[in-house]
Amino acid sequence: MNTETISKKDDHNLNGFTIEDIGDDHLFTNLETPMKANAFDMSNDEKKQRISILFSEIMDVLGLDLTDDSLKGTPNRVAKMYVEEIFSGLDPQNKPKIALFDNKYQYNQMLVEKNITFYSNCEHHFVPIIGKAHIAYKSSGKVIGLSKLNRIVQYYAKRPQVQERLTNQIANELKTVLDTEDVAVIIDAKHLCVSSRGVKDDTSATVTSFYGGEFNSSAKIAELQNYLNN
Repeated sequence: MNTETISKKDDHNLNGFTIEDIGDDHLFTNLETPMKANAFDMSNDEKKQRISILFSEIMDVLGLDLTDDSLKGTPNRVAKMYVEEIFSGLDPQNKPKIALFDNKYQYNQMLVEKNITFYSNCEHHFVPIIGKAHIAYKSSGKVIGLSKLNRIVQYYAKRPQVQERLTNQIANELKTVLDTEDVAVIIDAKHLCVSSRGVKDDTSATVTSFYGGEFNSSAKIAELQNYLNN
């Protein structure tokens, strides 16, 4: 039944192309991470048990000896890693709790947090995206703890992702939390689905950006780039 379902999905056209036609090309379908309505019916423990069983089957199909001391614990390790670590951003319960503070310093220029390291995973091949995020905002009267900027990036990165979506999700969260349109997000990342397989280009990187409010002007973009380059 699973094979039949996948086959039917593969036959769907996307802008006149099938999934097979698109192949490795980049595809970004939705601002929200595609989730099933019943995504949280199972507990985390149940998810880990199920993933462990399924990953054991993958390893078995690949011909690996699951009785080997080095491999027999791998399915459980992968299941725990998926649920508790690299895909923990799928669970809204893990969303960072944000506290705002009055801007008592009356600092009314842009605040820039640069070089926020993150690790995500490409939703097309489930291999790593490794990059840095640069965030800037101008206070609307409230400020946020610096570490919370990092936590927002990590939360949205820890799920199967597309870089354009990741950029916009971080920006939208910041706009909501800070109650301002004056937000900028720049992401510079390397995709292992490009460097370690497929075209195997290890030198290229992908840059995406969001400029909102006052940041959406050539003068502010130039000012921000000046900060980032120093």
